[in-house]
Amino acid sequence: MSTAVSAYERLRAAHLHTVQAALIDHIGRLDWSREEIERHQTHRLRALLGYAKERSTFHSSRLSDIDPATATVADLASVPMMTKQDAQNEWDSIVTVNDLDRAQAERILAEQQWFSYTPGDEQIFSSGGSSGVRGVYVWDWNYYVSAACLAWRVQAREELRTQGNGPARLAVLAAGTPPHASTPLFDVPTAAGMETAVIPVGVPFDEILAAVAAAQPTHMVGYASVIGRLARAASAGELKISPVRVSTNSEPLLDEDRQAIRDAWSVPVHNLWGSTEIGVQAVGCARGEGLHVCEDEVVLERVDENGMPVGPDEPAVRTLATGLANRTFPFIRYDLGDQVTWLPDPCPCGSAFARVADIGGRRDDDFQYGTITVPASAFRYVLGTDPRVSEYQVTQTVGGADILTVGSPDITTLTAAVVTALRAQGLSDPAIRIQITDRLRRHEATGKLRRFVPLPSQG
Repeated sequence: MSTAVSAYERLRAAHLHTVQAALIDHIGRLDWSREEIERHQTHRLRALLGYAKERSTFHSSRLSDIDPATATVADLASVPMMTKQDAQNEWDSIVTVNDLDRAQAERILAEQQWFSYTPGDEQIFSSGGSSGVRGVYVWDWNYYVSAACLAWRVQAREELRTQGNGPARLAVLAAGTPPHASTPLFDVPTAAGMETAVIPVGVPFDEILAAVAAAQPTHMVGYASVIGRLARAASAGELKISPVRVSTNSEPLLDEDRQAIRDAWSVPVHNLWGSTEIGVQAVGCARGEGLHVCEDEVVLERVDENGMPVGPDEPAVRTLATGLANRTFPFIRYDLGDQVTWLPDPCPCGSAFARVADIGGRRDDDFQYGTITVPASAFRYVLGTDPRVSEYQVTQTVGGADILTVGSPDITTLTAAVVTALRAQGLSDPAIRIQITDRLRRHEATGKLRRFVPLPSQG
């Protein structure tokens, strides 16, 4: 193990102890009343607004009409929306610490061979996400603790209720390597003595299958589509494991994948909706429909085209999120790019936290080449983390893909990286053509961009 990895693991061990201590408080929050949730949310919001107004030049001007000492969620409507481009173009004026800027963040991403901490205990991540707009993000020490607790507190409560059922082993099906935040966030033990194994999902599925079989996990967490595929393999007799709990994230959990998991293992499924920017926005309880919004650490607003809140029964154009935990890089009224629907009825689990319907999605981001399926993540891992690619669009061809990029990438190097990624998925000789363009064409009416365009025969 290298010196850099060893140093990271030592500091991460301290970080995980902080998470375990904080989980006790977070588990208690799950039983809060509406009054307790709203009181806590208001105090957290005022703290964030006050800090951001004083320490971030970007937010100082946006919050000029807000008095943080008396602000409520309703007052957020007077603050302009924050976009993905704002977050990247205004990086240095958003960040609230003096010893960190975008250039330094990019150097850290370029030089690290494994995950790392800055001298100020921040972690730097990069992601192309589902939007295809590359982003660089900073998580401070306390923000990571918050995100990890939100991701795991429901499951941790269940583990406390069922402890003593034998040794626990967690398989983490995630990106596996920097600069993606998924591995540090989900490689968290939720039971005493739990062992964890990180299994990268960018390798051929046969290798994933073998790694999971070797790990014999009692618990699994990872990309919904990957776990769904593992469940189908288990039902076909190709995988012999007996998990007692499954958690899905990073992609929409489609009905067919949820059903495949139930058919294979008959286990509780905890779905998670999150983002690198905000962290964890909502988590399923595995007892009722939809996801419980993490209202103690995030404010969600359904808004119209002008950014004004709409009623629960009114149509919304977008969802804005204000993350209450990240003081180093605050996201206030940030456009997530997702649309959500509130669920009005009480959840059978008894929680007072509001619920939203599961976030919808389409599987046709994946490309089919004969019998070979190439997941969209194979492209995202390469295109979404190249610092010289600000945005991209991938159009499938018979033998590969045509890719449009905005930015100034080294086309030769980038093409080779994409070819390598597709070969790992079983496509032996992919034909990849990459072109640089000033901008990508979006739908004239909606302004949306289809990031992955399959061949017509695929829909």
